[in-house]
Amino acid sequence: MAKVISQETFDDVVKENMEDFDMGVDEAIADAVTQFESQGVNLLNIIKDPGMFTNGTGQTNHAVIQALEKVKTCVETNLAENLLDSLAILQTECDEDLARRCLAGKNDGYKILMKALNVFKSDSALMEIILTTFCSLVNGQPDLLDEEGVTFLLNYLTECSPREKPLVVKLIRLFCIKHEKNRQIFVLNNVIGTLSVLLANHKTEPELVQEICICLRVLTFDDDVRVPFGKAHEHAKMIVTEGDALKRILEICQDYSEDSTVLGEMWSTLACLVVRDEFCKEVLEMGGLALIIKSFEKNINDKNITRKSLTVMKALAGNDNVKIAIVKSGGIELIVAAMLRHQSVASIAEAACATLMTVALRNPSNSQKIMECNGHQAIVQCMKIHSSVLGVQKQGCMALRNIVSRTREHCDSIVELGVEEVINKARKQFKDLDDEAKAALRDLGCKVDLKEQWKGERGSIVH
Repeated sequence: MAKVISQETFDDVVKENMEDFDMGVDEAIADAVTQFESQGVNLLNIIKDPGMFTNGTGQTNHAVIQALEKVKTCVETNLAENLLDSLAILQTECDEDLARRCLAGKNDGYKILMKALNVFKSDSALMEIILTTFCSLVNGQPDLLDEEGVTFLLNYLTECSPREKPLVVKLIRLFCIKHEKNRQIFVLNNVIGTLSVLLANHKTEPELVQEICICLRVLTFDDDVRVPFGKAHEHAKMIVTEGDALKRILEICQDYSEDSTVLGEMWSTLACLVVRDEFCKEVLEMGGLALIIKSFEKNINDKNITRKSLTVMKALAGNDNVKIAIVKSGGIELIVAAMLRHQSVASIAEAACATLMTVALRNPSNSQKIMECNGHQAIVQCMKIHSSVLGVQKQGCMALRNIVSRTREHCDSIVELGVEEVINKARKQFKDLDDEAKAALRDLGCKVDLKEQWKGERGSIVH
């Protein structure tokens, strides 16, 4: 684990360089950075702005701390009119970088803003500004949350004005990113039920709908490296079964057919929620796939909606009935068309290959359809164009492997495209691609050296 230091420690070294060695501000900071980095110290949380050493005297003058002090004074004296400028400065500083946010957090920024929320609760316009500043402060600092904050946010979410609700939901979401404990605390306090009711009651408010979808999605993340086992799957199941999210989202998405931003967020959220076979089937039965295909076709020129449509189709295709429905609905033609239209976009190429890979899995007739639509050519072309992108190479290999695994008659057509050279080149470039590349080469009938990892002998594994 990397070493860390406080802002004060860094500032002291800079001052020492300036006072004892007559260095200028820039030179003193550069020397301090070199010293600490040579010792393996991570300086990501350290402000290194020369402007904070006033007049070259070595006296630190952090704007973020000054702004916090002014906000604190305004809150303690209940002076709302003087609070706006200080909040604006604090927000600007926090938006600058993580180092400034960390410094604000270490200097009671969370407590000061929590008190401001309580003191000015009756002033809706001011609360919007405080919440916006709060979002800037906690971005990347979910550890600041305490029990008082959880209770306040959930209670205030149900009683605040419509303009404030998206900000409260965003604040909850920021506290949940990369923090499994916070996610579980919010879930235990019925955040899923609260968000579900909000989604149903405020479905005509695009900003709020978008924030709710993102927040629900974050609850299904497994991104906290400090926790060996999270509850991502359990949360996704709860959102569907207790929050009735699939039905609510599908009912709303028709109202946003012209808003690709909101529609894309709904598709991304659906993709995170269909974690069980019955959930995929439920979306199909409610007409969800038809809506996705329709929006995909209508917005095929939109890179954002194209990528997210592919992602949700791939997730749904885990169900065999959905695979068949995708083919019958003209999904393969759409996917190939999107690959050709957005050849230069690696994320779309990766998502499209992944979707074709899932649709072809254990289904020879689907593989035949992909070949008829020249899907194999599109896959190989994407692999050639994005030769430096591991995700495209991996999904491309798996897609080609699934296409031919039960329909070996297609091997020659794919090999003729020069795919063997493409895959072998990618193997040399990416160590993490070895298994997928070997599987594709093997099933395509190409030359591949397979190592027997275990020979059934006692003792250590023989390589």
